[in-house]
Amino acid sequence: MSKNLFITGTGTDIGKTYVTGLILKKFQEHKKNAAYYKAAMSGNKRDKNGNLIPEDAFFVKTISQIAQPLDEMCPYIYETAVSPHLAAKIEKNPLELEYVLEKFDSLAQQYDYITIEGSGGIVCPLRFDSKKIALMDFIKARNFNCLIVADAGLGTINSIVLTTEYMKAHHIPIKGIIFNHYQPDNLMHNDNLYLCEAITKQKVLACVQTGDSQLNLPFSKLEALYQA
Repeated sequence: MSKNLFITGTGTDIGKTYVTGLILKKFQEHKKNAAYYKAAMSGNKRDKNGNLIPEDAFFVKTISQIAQPLDEMCPYIYETAVSPHLAAKIEKNPLELEYVLEKFDSLAQQYDYITIEGSGGIVCPLRFDSKKIALMDFIKARNFNCLIVADAGLGTINSIVLTTEYMKAHHIPIKGIIFNHYQPDNLMHNDNLYLCEAITKQKVLACVQTGDSQLNLPFSKLEALYQA
């Protein structure tokens, strides 16, 4: 069975996919049998043959160079650029948690490490009709440890504190925070880092600058975040 880590964020478009790609690149460089998984992905485009391409998965595979086939990475792919629950409603393809778990469990038999990326922030609904399915349901179904990705800039104190408090209230284990778009000489970014750690009691494990091609975190520390 695999060891796993769930990557969530303080919101959408804060760099979860970019950071996840750097994480998987680290595993590839250390010759580990590692995979990527995302339950639902919306806002995707079609190739010249009309097939939907899971763009986040494609980006992660490209930057990390992992061998995992693209069609294993995401069971629900939507074209409409809205939250997965709404895209599923528009496209009449509702997510079933049992299927998401079945596909994940299949990967868990094949790979030693799986990095799971969430959709949007931690509260993102995956389905909201006759059934109510949230990211939290997926996380709890397999007892994932979680890593939070956040933008280093203005507003991050509020978003990180709200995210961590929500996760603590729902008993979701947090392993730390990664800052994205970090500028080492930016007074506000450094103050944000200090205050986020002081208020949440969570460690900022790494800071990713725009354009970084490596995650500045020793592999031994990264690997230790994963849990079966």
